Amino acid sequence: MKRQEFRFFHPLRVRWAEVDMQRVVFNAHYLMYFDVAITEYWRALALPYDGIILQLGSEPFVRKATVEFNAPARMDDDLHVALRCSRVGNSSMVMTGAIFRGDEHLIGAELVYVFADPSTQTSRPIPQSLRDVLAGYEAGAPVLQLRTGDWADLGRDASLVRTEVFVQEQGVPEDIERDDADASAVHVVATNGLGQPVATGRLLQAGPGVAKIGRMAVNRILRGTGVGAQVLQALEAAARQRGDQMVRLNAQSSAQGFYRKQGYSACTEPFEEAGILHIGMEKRLTVL
Repeated sequence: MKRQEFRFFHPLRVRWAEVDMQRVVFNAHYLMYFDVAITEYWRALALPYDGIILQLGSEPFVRKATVEFNAPARMDDDLHVALRCSRVGNSSMVMTGAIFRGDEHLIGAELVYVFADPSTQTSRPIPQSLRDVLAGYEAGAPVLQLRTGDWADLGRDASLVRTEVFVQEQGVPEDIERDDADASAVHVVATNGLGQPVATGRLLQAGPGVAKIGRMAVNRILRGTGVGAQVLQALEAAARQRGDQMVRLNAQSSAQGFYRKQGYSACTEPFEEAGILHIGMEKRLTVL
């Protein structure tokens, strides 16, 4: 196998606990590497695993796993676990896997998953919606749909994400999370291939030529996959379109690194809002 045969790669480094006296990886750990990569594959598709089960009413179970050993991985090796969905049957799917050290193909695998009812363990057909997501991803299609609009159009989906993140996860009181500004704001909602809302944010007018972004929320499972960056960029695009030159936001302290990577810099001292430490940040918008 060659690296160019795959679109998905999950990086990892071999740890001390995973090797034997010769500092070669124990054979059983390769299956663990593939199992971790499968979880990351679902994230790359913007499909939170629990959300798949709830919506589809079925869950993938490993039916068969075959591993081919070409060369061992060793202590402190930097590896990439590659996966592709190579076949989708009526109720099963085949994942072809490979582990690379640079361009060297160390390990190959074939993993057969059967979709079944989680409670009865009886097989179920794979829905066409999931088939379309898998085929689209492997063909290089975007996994997200970004919609920009007002609260009347996007409020239901935006509220689902914000309630999950701010109210249920972070403990923000619902009467604080929801305010009258939603009615006049521009909203962006990201939905995955199954139509599930997974991220949102809103855009307000803070002053002449100055936009304010807020209520940025991303499904917990999908953070770090680039979903939030896409929502942020869509909000910035909406600000540019109406002629704003500056955008400001109040970032949770834990998210400062994310916003810095997107070109924002701190403009206030830290402060507390809704019981959570924040810091004001801003970015000058360039004309595209």
